[in-house]
Amino acid sequence: MSTTSQPASSPTAQFGTVFAEQLTRARWTVGGGWEPWEVAPVADTTLHPASHCLHYASTIFEGLKAHRGVDGTVRIFRLADHVARMQRSAAPLHLPVPDAQALTEMIVEAVRVNLDLVPEPPGSLYLRPTLLGVQQNIGAAASPSTEALLFVLASPVGAYFGAGGLRLLVDTDQGRTMPGFGTVKSGLNYALALGPLRRAKESHDAGQVLFCPGGVVQETGAANIILMDGERVVTPALNAEFLHGVTRDSVLTLAADIGFAVDERELTADEVVAWARRRNGEIALSGTAAVLSPVSTLIADGQDVTVGSGEVGPTTTRIREAMAALQTGQKPDKHGWMTVVSAE
Repeated sequence: MSTTSQPASSPTAQFGTVFAEQLTRARWTVGGGWEPWEVAPVADTTLHPASHCLHYASTIFEGLKAHRGVDGTVRIFRLADHVARMQRSAAPLHLPVPDAQALTEMIVEAVRVNLDLVPEPPGSLYLRPTLLGVQQNIGAAASPSTEALLFVLASPVGAYFGAGGLRLLVDTDQGRTMPGFGTVKSGLNYALALGPLRRAKESHDAGQVLFCPGGVVQETGAANIILMDGERVVTPALNAEFLHGVTRDSVLTLAADIGFAVDERELTADEVVAWARRRNGEIALSGTAAVLSPVSTLIADGQDVTVGSGEVGPTTTRIREAMAALQTGQKPDKHGWMTVVSAE
């Protein structure tokens, strides 16, 4: 059975703007449950203007990637963990919890029918499982949707952030999401960050905002924060105020494998700024899209603070290369994170 396909060229378009022509989808109703999933054209997937999700934010999603190995084999990174997180996101929004096996099959098939679109490294095929409330009723503001649509969209991508280190504004006033809702991967949480991100860009030319309400670090608008030096990897301990990143967990696991001490605890904004001022201090953002993207400058109290040397640090590089080697089949998958996708 073949596990390889002809690779696509490396993507040059902006991240998330090019899409496969086929997706997988399934429908659910409160009385009939889940229908069998199917492969369908992207262009054939439509929403009624009265759909519940368009008016009352009944929508969640996931983001994960399929990678082409050096041997041509395509593998999905940490599939089971993303499926589990999507299940956890569904319940708080009173959407039907997808069956783990069915969702797994849908994601694998979305890759299989688009194998020729999986780029060569460092590109990848980004996968966006999405669950929407689609009941056609604009009077249902006080009740969950009685109908839902689940689909898995595929997009060949390159880097999420551009070349060079990020400028990161430290915001000690606003929280990342609504209190207690940070672990839900919902579009609403991302919408809440749009205003601060726009203001940070306009006033400080910042690419991201680090939300630290009351001086306590949460995360940025699109990724978790990781502090590193030659010996340690430090990150905020998990709580209900920010997303529990799969890539974050991967970074910590790989760092421990290499031999770094891993410290998960409450972090303050002052500590992050002090870390940046250290000669060997490194700061990076972790996420499925971001992978492990270095921060070159913090903006705190209106002042620029160069992170370490201002260049990509050796620890960031080492962990990022270890992850890439695993994802492309160059090192053993001892944690069982990779799912091989067959062409047949």
